[in-house]
Amino acid sequence: MSTPKDNIITIDTELPESSSYREVPYNIEAEQIVLGAVLTNNEALNRIADFLRDDCFYEPVHRDIYSAIEQMNDKGLIASPVTLKNRFDKHEALSDVGGANYLAKLAGLASGIVNIKEYALIIYNLSISRQLIDIGEDMVNNAYSSSGEERASSQIEYSEQKLFNLASEGSSDSNFENIKLSVTKAIEMADHASKRDGAISGIPTKFLDLDELLGGLHNSDLIILAARPSMGKTALALNVALNAAQWLKQDHTEKMKQYEASLGGNNNTPEPAPMGAVGFISLEMSADQLSTRLLSMESAINAINIRRGKLSPDDFENLVRASNTLHQLPIYIDDTPAQTIAAVRTRARRLKRKHNLALLVVDYLQLLRGVSKHSQQSRVQEISEITMGLKAIAKELDIPVLALSQLSRAVESRDDKRPQLSDLRESGSIEQDADLVLFIYREAYYLERKRPAIPNYPDNPSPENIAAHQAALEILGAWEESEVGQRFKEIQNRTEIIVSKHRHGPIGNVTLVFDHSTTKFKNFYSDNTGH
Repeated sequence: MSTPKDNIITIDTELPESSSYREVPYNIEAEQIVLGAVLTNNEALNRIADFLRDDCFYEPVHRDIYSAIEQMNDKGLIASPVTLKNRFDKHEALSDVGGANYLAKLAGLASGIVNIKEYALIIYNLSISRQLIDIGEDMVNNAYSSSGEERASSQIEYSEQKLFNLASEGSSDSNFENIKLSVTKAIEMADHASKRDGAISGIPTKFLDLDELLGGLHNSDLIILAARPSMGKTALALNVALNAAQWLKQDHTEKMKQYEASLGGNNNTPEPAPMGAVGFISLEMSADQLSTRLLSMESAINAINIRRGKLSPDDFENLVRASNTLHQLPIYIDDTPAQTIAAVRTRARRLKRKHNLALLVVDYLQLLRGVSKHSQQSRVQEISEITMGLKAIAKELDIPVLALSQLSRAVESRDDKRPQLSDLRESGSIEQDADLVLFIYREAYYLERKRPAIPNYPDNPSPENIAAHQAALEILGAWEESEVGQRFKEIQNRTEIIVSKHRHGPIGNVTLVFDHSTTKFKNFYSDNTGH
């Protein structure tokens, strides 16, 4: 009895033996077997169509045949040598291998074939290899043709983007997941949350009311933190990063203790994963500036005094203690300016691989750049590419991504200056891709702008200058006693966090206390003391 291998139809794709060169990888026999199996039984297409596309075939005529089969299948029609004959009667490339009769010969190859997916995977993997060769050739050609004006990092990012697109499109490993697996994961997450204080299922921010509302920061979520300038976006993001890093360290320490206690006993506690890390990508502030803020938060020393070196012996001792504490925390800062979304993705993957990235903070979204040609033509398209890229990072690495965003000036023109979703710059894509949208609002910021300036004592203390100084003090005192002044005094340290979009839960408002001297946020309690 003949086997499919014995019946393989030869297509002449070889050059004379005198030609010595490396051919791109392909397998004509596998392509013929797959096409024959599908022509014999269209149901076989359902087992391979999720990853095998027509452009995976090396032989052009095979691409056309597979495409025609897919089109007929989409219309609910049977694709067979008979039904496809009219379509391919005058096909030039097919005529070289026997015309429409070639379809019948392909169908004859299907006898005894039961593992069509294995043959389809051969075609798919060879297609990936050919695309990798193309990308490699592009990399070499671009490197040779570079005039020196194009930065090497741009060439690297372009190549990384190509590789990312290849890795994320048409992966043969992607498939539907049985619901029992998803339900099991959900039960495990709920069980894990029930064992934590406050029943937090994600990474806690340690702001009690915010964690109660959000349940922590969840993996695969894109979280947008938006505000007008000087509202404290970077300060709050740093607070969240610091609190998350402290929790990650504590959580890992506790898991290691449980694991070590189980050694030698009957409890088969698995060894925990490496300690999670927090990545902070700062496109606006330098790593030194961010570190100064972190030191101020941890030591409770005024940030300005740290920068100016105005430190007492006790302050310096506290600063050293805070520095030693921060050294032990898994926080990694990248302050490379003007990064592309492709570069951010690459750095995040690297940090995930090396240090088990658990939370990524990006400060801020509008300073990122897109990489596609479409994004260079329109700022809206560029922002759309960036937000989609950030969401893809969150899903791919299974981490929460906290991205800061500016708000448009439309806020300033309203009587009620609380931000709304429509205030997001290029809001269509940001609002659509985000799982959570948080706004920062400080009423005191707007009241303070109405406050009279605090006058300095005059350098020339003439009677006129002293009188003017006294008059300015009286104006300031009158303002402080006014209704607006009293309101400012009452809420000057309060910050409102507005949860305007929450894909997985309720929206609402949370009040925090902001310490301007140390840029540290604290929980707000009902006694309004802020302590």
